[in-house]
Amino acid sequence: MSLLQILILAAVQGLAELLPVSSSAHVVVAEKLMGLDPSSPEMTLLLVMLHTGTMFAVILYFWKQWHKTFFRSTQAFKRAAFLLILATIITGVIGEGLVKVIEKTLFRHAEHAEIEQLFSHLELIAPALAAAGILILIAGLREKQPVAANADDDSALDVTRAGIIGAVQGLCLPFRGFSRSGATISAGMLAGVPKLSAERFSFALAVILTPPVIAREVLRLVKANHISVGLHLASAMGPGILGAFCSFLAGLLALKWLSQWLEKGRWYLFGIYCLVAAGVVMYLHHHGY
Repeated sequence: MSLLQILILAAVQGLAELLPVSSSAHVVVAEKLMGLDPSSPEMTLLLVMLHTGTMFAVILYFWKQWHKTFFRSTQAFKRAAFLLILATIITGVIGEGLVKVIEKTLFRHAEHAEIEQLFSHLELIAPALAAAGILILIAGLREKQPVAANADDDSALDVTRAGIIGAVQGLCLPFRGFSRSGATISAGMLAGVPKLSAERFSFALAVILTPPVIAREVLRLVKANHISVGLHLASAMGPGILGAFCSFLAGLLALKWLSQWLEKGRWYLFGIYCLVAAGVVMYLHHHGY
C-alpha cells in the first residue's frame, strides 16, 4: 500500500467518520476503486487505526462541551458515566450477538469464518446506507424547529433513551454502511433527546467503543499469521499511525460542519446524501467492483 493510498483513505475516513454518512462505506468503496481488499486483516486494522485518529478529534472537539455537562459536578459525572456504560453494554450484547448469528448462519459451512468477510460486499453496503439514510431523513424531517433554549440540556437523556441509542449502535457494528453516528443521533432525536445532547452522547460512546475495536483487529491480524508480536506488529501498524494523524485533522473539519448543520436544522440533508450514495454503491457493484 502506497503513501498516497494511505493519505487518500485517511482523508476519506476523517471527513466521513464524523459525518452521519458511514465512513466505513466510503473507505470500502475507495479501497475497491484502488484495487485493495477491504476484508483483509491489514485493511481492517488500518480502518480502525483511522478511527483512532478521529477518536482524538472527537475528544478535542467535544472536550469543552463534555466538561460543561458530564463533568460539571460529581452527580452529573456519575449519571453520565452510568448511561454511557449502560449503552455500551447493550451495544456489546446486541453487536456481538448479531456477529455470532451472522457467522453461524451465513458462514456455517466456512472454516474460520469472520464477519469481516462481508465488508467488501458492496451489494450489502448499499442497503445499509439506504437504511441509515431513511432513519436520518425521518429524524431530520420531524425536527424542523430551530435550536430551543433547552437544546443543550441532557436531562431528557434517561436510562430508556440511552438504552435505545446503545441498541441502535449495536445494530451498526456488523454492517458497513449503516452509519453509527447517523443512526445513534437520529435514534436519540426520535426518542426525544435534544439534537445537540444526542450528538454529544453519540460521540462519547464512540470514544468508549474505539479501543476494544482496535484490540479486536490487532488480535485478528496476529491470528491470521500475517505478523508476529513486537517489532513486526509495530511495523505493520506504521501506516495506520500515519493515517490516524491525517484522519485526525480531517475529522476536526468534519465535526465543525456536522455541528453547524445540526444547529441549522439541516440534518435531513445527510439522509438524502446517504440515499444517493446507496445508489452509487449499487451502481459500482453492478459494474464489477
